[in-house]
Amino acid sequence: MRVYQVSGYREMSQRAADLIIAQILLNPQSVLGLATGSTPIGVYERLVEKHNRGELDCSGLTTFNLDEYCGLSEEDPQSYHYFMNSHLFSKVNIRKDKIHIPDPSGDIEKECKQYDSLIEAHGGIDLQLLGIGNNGHIGFNEPGTVYEGGTHCVDLDESTIQANARFFDNPDDVPRKAVTMGMKSIMLAKKVLLIANGEAKKAILEKSLYGPITPMVPASVLQLHPGLIVVWSAD
Repeated sequence: MRVYQVSGYREMSQRAADLIIAQILLNPQSVLGLATGSTPIGVYERLVEKHNRGELDCSGLTTFNLDEYCGLSEEDPQSYHYFMNSHLFSKVNIRKDKIHIPDPSGDIEKECKQYDSLIEAHGGIDLQLLGIGNNGHIGFNEPGTVYEGGTHCVDLDESTIQANARFFDNPDDVPRKAVTMGMKSIMLAKKVLLIANGEAKKAILEKSLYGPITPMVPASVLQLHPGLIVVWSAD
């Protein structure tokens, strides 16, 4: 495990983006696992800037997103399809047929199995970008009594619902369910890049990285990953 403590959100974003860029330059055909939420926005902005300068070619990449809300269309501004298109996909030259995001609109159980099979067919994930929730969730793998291995549908924890309410006009509109990549695909990624920002994340980050490994703190399992890189800023 490598932990980099940096100063401020901008430096966190730049350091994380540099690691992703290095991965792409070393292997232009990389399979990237991508995250949503407010924390990685700065990372995506740096990647777009690099692409706009003609210094980053994303045409060979394949991407798999961690999760998607249930009950929102792809065109809904709060969906993760919309988020990724707004912040990254529409601004770089990633091929549309190489972009994968869970689709909870149909047979969810079938979609979950197909998503795992597709990740496996691509040889797994080369670098997985993660944020961390205040309750230690990664993706939408919420605290519980067991670790869910495969992609699955989850009931969102109340603390997650409250944290995400800031993105919605009405707190009652926050989805209560989501489809999320499970721990197996995350832990089988060759590298995991965990980013965190703000004093509010310090306690859960310390618990996750240095406390007991337990499903009640989902991110704690990352202690077992041989390629874990953490970039965080307390301010």
